[in-house]
Amino acid sequence: NTIFEISSWLCLWAARCNCVVRADKPGEQQTSQVPKGRARTNGRSCWNFTSKFQIFEVNDEELKKRIAEELALERARRDSEAQKRRLKQEQAYVRDEFGKILERERISSNEHLTRAILRERAATEEERQKAQRFAKQLEEKDRELKKHDAYYKEQLARLEERSAQFYKVTTEQYQKAADEVSARFKRYESHPVCADLQGKILQCYQQHAQETLSCSALASQYLHCVNHAKQSMLGRGG
Repeated sequence: NTIFEISSWLCLWAARCNCVVRADKPGEQQTSQVPKGRARTNGRSCWNFTSKFQIFEVNDEELKKRIAEELALERARRDSEAQKRRLKQEQAYVRDEFGKILERERISSNEHLTRAILRERAATEEERQKAQRFAKQLEEKDRELKKHDAYYKEQLARLEERSAQFYKVTTEQYQKAADEVSARFKRYESHPVCADLQGKILQCYQQHAQETLSCSALASQYLHCVNHAKQSMLGRGG
C-alpha cells in the first residue's frame, strides 16, 4: 500500500509539473496533454512512474497463479476424501447385505431342521428316512453357505485392499503435487525494495503536503534505486 501511495503522490507531482512523460524504451516518447491556456514548463521532465513498478505487478500475478493452483489442490484433496467416504459406505453396505443374506439363510435352515425333527418324532420309519434325507440336504446346504461366506469374505477383503491402495496412491499424488507447488513458488518470495527511501519519501510528503516539489530529490533517488534493483533481478533471472 505504501508503494502505491508513493506512486500516486509522484504522479500528482508530475501533473503539477505539467511535464513531458518519457517512456522506458529507447526511441519511444509520449507527451502528456497540456490543457488550453496553460503553458508547458520548460526544462522539466518526469518519468512514467507506473512503468517503474511493473515488478510489483509481476509479483501480484504470480500470487494469483499460486492461489489458483493451491485451490485446485484443495479441490483434488476434497475429491479424494469424498471418494474414500463413498468407498467406506459401499463396503459397509456390502458387509451389511452379506450379513442379512447369511442370517436369512441360517434362520430358514434352522426352521426347516426344527420342522424335520418334529415330524421325525411323530412319523413312521418312512417319514424318519425322509427326515434323514432332508437333514443331509441341510448339511450340504450349510456347507454351501459356508463356501459362500468364505467367498464373500474374500471379496470384501479384496475390496478393502483396493480401497487402501487407491487411498495410498491418491495421498501420494496429492503430496507430490503439493511439494511441486511449494518448490515452484519458493523462489518467488518477495522482499521490500529500497525500504529506507520509501519511509523517507512518505515522511517528506506528509510533512510537505503543499510543497511536493521539495521531495523531488528523494523521489529521484528512490526511482534510481528501484530501477537498479529491477535491473539486478533481471540479471539474476529472477
